[in-house]
Amino acid sequence: MPVQNLFSGDATKPETVAPGLSRKVGAHSDNVMVVEVHFEAGTTAPLHHHIHEQITYVMSGKFEFTVGDKTYIVGAGDSLYKQPNIEHGATCLEAGTLLDVFTPQREDFL
Repeated sequence: MPVQNLFSGDATKPETVAPGLSRKVGAHSDNVMVVEVHFEAGTTAPLHHHIHEQITYVMSGKFEFTVGDKTYIVGAGDSLYKQPNIEHGATCLEAGTLLDVFTPQREDFL
């Protein structure tokens, strides 16, 4: 199977995950994946954990993140690292978009 090097944002439709929360899976391989996540204000991504390393870059909006036993208020230009299996979640304070990078890829998102 040929490698797909370009994932056009215009060609990919967001998938509704929960009320006020949608995502678009971007470029990915077995080792890495990028996902654009859109939040409406007041939407919460409940505390959860997974085996993947994750970096979140805040593209827009304002969020309250819990990572382990710490809570952070973050906005555009901020980023967070989440090591494998750490409990984390977020509440959107002002509507915005996150860019999540996972390693390895989230097969459950495909």
